[in-house]
Amino acid sequence: MGAQQVADRFAELYGARPEGVWAAPGRVNLIGEHTDYNDGFVMPFALPHQAVAAVSRRTDGMLRLHSADIEGGITELRLDDLAPGGDHDWTAYPAGVVWALREAGHEVTGADVHLASTVPTGAGLSSSAALEVVIALALNDLYDLGLKGWRLARLCQRAENVYVGAPTGIMDQTASACCEAGHALFLDTRDLSQRQIPFDLAARGLRLLVVDTQVKHAHSGGEYGKRRAGCEKGAALLGVDALRDIPYDGLDAALARLGDEADVVPLVRHVVTENERVERTVALLRAGDPRAIGPVLTEGHASLRDDFRISCPELDLVVDTALAGGALGARMTGGGFGGSAIVLAEAADVDTLTKSVEEAFAAAGFTAPRVFEAVPSAGARRLA
Repeated sequence: MGAQQVADRFAELYGARPEGVWAAPGRVNLIGEHTDYNDGFVMPFALPHQAVAAVSRRTDGMLRLHSADIEGGITELRLDDLAPGGDHDWTAYPAGVVWALREAGHEVTGADVHLASTVPTGAGLSSSAALEVVIALALNDLYDLGLKGWRLARLCQRAENVYVGAPTGIMDQTASACCEAGHALFLDTRDLSQRQIPFDLAARGLRLLVVDTQVKHAHSGGEYGKRRAGCEKGAALLGVDALRDIPYDGLDAALARLGDEADVVPLVRHVVTENERVERTVALLRAGDPRAIGPVLTEGHASLRDDFRISCPELDLVVDTALAGGALGARMTGGGFGGSAIVLAEAADVDTLTKSVEEAFAAAGFTAPRVFEAVPSAGARRLA
């Protein structure tokens, strides 16, 4: 899917060439799950899968949206009518970005948009963030708003939190906006400081596979919100601003203070230990030892499965099958309740592991998974 193809379709729809074409990628989170809304550490990298948008400005207060991936014609929205909760389909994401920009005082007077995306939806790979960021970047450029990386990510997060109603953290939008090819992004979600960590697995004879279980999930669902509320309750009970403030070596004491808060204890334990796993992964990669991160990934899955309780049979089957087949490490990635798992493996083992997972799914009667290699790729950018 190239810029020319998307631009040509825009011209067919709107009768004129677009002013530009932009792209924003989906992401895989290597480690650091459900830590972002707890002011913690995350480590995503961008995928080659991306949302591409051809866009032109309007001056009449209208937003016209079309997607190559959704059946139907052009959706027309009045900017003055945009309000949280007003849209309940895919258009809520681009409309939410326009709403967030205008609410922040940026003069956006309308746009014509044609979108196409290769980011799998519902797979835990941030298809919604890619959609938000590509719109934000296009409007930033066209309207000369002067917003950079993390500021665009903040506005996109607000669009998803307030306009769409999904209580997500800042990681997905920042990854889409700020990642660099060949690197993973070590992000402190409290102050949004970033470090690009070299992550060239191919040079070490390794591969990272994404296994899309085809089990769809939605961040706006109630279970995600319950986990976030539980974490906030834990922080309040412990007298800290966020669970990020509980040190790893103080975890046992913190859990003891929570007493019989059985619903909160495992959530706190996951977040604190997951932050430590992110820091350990960064240290191992900086030391040039990517194979050693495998057990850390597997530890993360156990924590998400047992403490955070957001795995599912399909995700567990991927991890168990991959590890039994000789993978270096594996874990679910993304918000949970479906979506994808990642598998770190020797390059020579990829075909065997892929076949083993596919056969295990068939034997269990599950929908066949989609398996592909995750290649650290560039963040959002203008294509034409």
